[in-house]
Amino acid sequence: MKRLAKWRLISLFAMLALVLSGCGKPYLSALNPAGEVADTQYDLMKLSTYIMVGVILVVVVIFVLVFVRFRRKDEKIPKQVEGSHRLEIIWTTIPILLLLILAVPTVASTFKLADVSPMDKKNTKALIVNVRSHLYWWDFEYPGQKIVTSQELVVPTNEKVYFNLKSMDVKHSFWIPAVGGKIDTNTDNANKFWLEFDDKRANEAGNLFYGKCAELCGPSHALMDFKVKAMSRDKFDAWVSAMQDVKEPQKATTASAVKGQEIFNQSCIGCHAVTPANKMPDTARVAPNLTNFGDRSRVAGILDHNKEELKNWIKNPETYKPGNMMTGKYGNLTDDQIDAVADYLMGLKVQE
Repeated sequence: MKRLAKWRLISLFAMLALVLSGCGKPYLSALNPAGEVADTQYDLMKLSTYIMVGVILVVVVIFVLVFVRFRRKDEKIPKQVEGSHRLEIIWTTIPILLLLILAVPTVASTFKLADVSPMDKKNTKALIVNVRSHLYWWDFEYPGQKIVTSQELVVPTNEKVYFNLKSMDVKHSFWIPAVGGKIDTNTDNANKFWLEFDDKRANEAGNLFYGKCAELCGPSHALMDFKVKAMSRDKFDAWVSAMQDVKEPQKATTASAVKGQEIFNQSCIGCHAVTPANKMPDTARVAPNLTNFGDRSRVAGILDHNKEELKNWIKNPETYKPGNMMTGKYGNLTDDQIDAVADYLMGLKVQE
């Protein structure tokens, strides 16, 4: 009875795992590709799956036929086939052909997806984004546009976007499941690759994709998310212009926000920048850039973007991201002071 109960429990967990494996959001699924890289990787996944399933079916059919047709009925020893040149050729040739069918498109795609030569050309017109990973947030620099932002990657659709990736602390991994990836961000060298964001799929996803860290990096690894805003080239150019127009910290417009800006300048400006210009080395960026914080869709990459969640984050970031570098650095602010700072940050917008 105990063994029966144990097997029932194992069967239940197996069924739950099968059901839950199908749960998820379209913008987080690698099986719902939204770009050229994702399409290529998805096609390779399907090809390898078809080959594996085909091999399994052939083996099962042969097994059943042999089991039924050649089951032992008497003591007579059946004809022995070891040393058959025909069989040896068949079961050697077929695996080689299957490997070639899988290897040729895989190798061709590997070289295609690894081609980042346009970003290395002098005076290139390619859009390049320098990605810098930190515990537990992301930094995005657009060297050609001379702007920096954090936590939300903004990209144009239907064109290649080239990425130059590096880590500022420990190994992380940059991954946008619906669009392609993933690739490690290392501390000692920069990795490069490119992605293309499909306009139609971006519209279906509400122009918002989710990115994640795919390398175990600490207690808040699962919470190291970032958002990707994919938009037409015209809208992207408008966003770049709006960011470039911010030459100095935006001034607060309400009494509460003015008070919050004063507190921010006393307690937070040492880590957080509120202008997008790249005026500091990578190693000097110790906290996310907040220039367009009011335009974002998440607080700390994981919380709903509203004033209450922002206040909760400022009050106790350790509750939401254990091990994060902000914990204990913002000072002992009162509830009124936190409320004022939240008003100021929510007003940092570059686009209406």
